Amino acid sequence: MEAAKRLARGGYDVIVDGIVGPWFLEPWFKVVQDHYEVHYIILRAAKEETMKRAINRAKLDEDANIKLVEKMWAQFNNLGSLESNIIDTTNQSIEQSVSTIKAVIEKKSSLLTI
Repeated sequence: MEAAKRLARGGYDVIVDGIVGPWFLEPWFKVVQDHYEVHYIILRAAKEETMKRAINRAKLDEDANIKLVEKMWAQFNNLGSLESNIIDTTNQSIEQSVSTIKAVIEKKSSLLTI
């Protein structure tokens, strides 16, 4: 987190890519309190598409991976007030997803606020 803040202070746009569920937003709210602009964007595909994508790139055995992906998908489904931060990538190419992410950032429609 500190490295990201240093880079942002240096004028760089910083993207943190990973599994950052709502249960892990508290540190990001602290970054917002420090007057940084933090966008929270969730890329989510329909469950069937998510399973297809994840299983094809799995490092675990198929059964373990299926259980893990199903659990993670459920945790990112029905996010209440954060549903507006979701980009549905079910039918998007990588290029379309990138374009959508850029548009959301430009509109500032995914900013975390305190």
